[in-house]
Amino acid sequence: MSNLGGRDLSGNPYKIEIKNVSFDYVEKKTRFEALKNINLNIRSGEFVCILGSSGCGKSTLLSLLTGLNRAKEGKILVNGEEIKGPGIDRAVVFQQYSLFPWLTVKGNILFGIRQSGKKYSKKEREELADSYVESVGLTSAKDRYPNQLSGGMKQRVAVARALALESDILLLDEPFGAIDPKLRLELQELVSKLCVEHKKTVVFITHDIDEAILLADRVVVMEPGKLRSILKVNLPHPRVRDELVRTDEYEKLHRQLISSFYDHVEDHIGEGVAL
Repeated sequence: MSNLGGRDLSGNPYKIEIKNVSFDYVEKKTRFEALKNINLNIRSGEFVCILGSSGCGKSTLLSLLTGLNRAKEGKILVNGEEIKGPGIDRAVVFQQYSLFPWLTVKGNILFGIRQSGKKYSKKEREELADSYVESVGLTSAKDRYPNQLSGGMKQRVAVARALALESDILLLDEPFGAIDPKLRLELQELVSKLCVEHKKTVVFITHDIDEAILLADRVVVMEPGKLRSILKVNLPHPRVRDELVRTDEYEKLHRQLISSFYDHVEDHIGEGVAL
């Protein structure tokens, strides 16, 4: 491993380091500064939610973590090595389901297993795929194709396929934004449970305060182009929303996040930021 990476106060190496990262782009001959001098360290096994309004740069930041875009200034390290592009060390789940329409539920998950590069026998791959199908509650639908699935079912497949890559890092860009509230809550609790079980390091993009508190170990609040605040969520896992909302700690975090989130939105109204 490279010696470029830093360590936390306990001496453990950071899993992800975002160092002085800036990014801009030109649209219709106008330059937009999407990110300016972003710094953030994420520990192994930590679940971090990036919370912010539309247009604040949170999805741009995730695109840099995936390697689909490169920072104009600064650098991002994973396991002490600078990101040069996409890699199987980082699994990604987008809001759009991104499933292969010609593959079944199980077939999509088998694709993830093959992409992991692990040396499994055919029997082992089949058994592993079945276990991932079961983990997201789709055993009865494993032979269906994406056009035969509901939106919630498709996103379950996308999560299972991402887990099947066996990457240490999972990146999610508002994956439940297009799903109805009841299914959204079920998927939130499922993802929280599976990420703890599989010991994933997670970066989860959201604009939903309740979602951030339910999932995160830390919530990073963004305002346009920069980080505004970071709040630690000292709540035990597994978290069940109906139980969580009755606690004093939840109420305290909710008030803090509402204050931070909506204050910065009001600060930037009229500056051309998409809300």
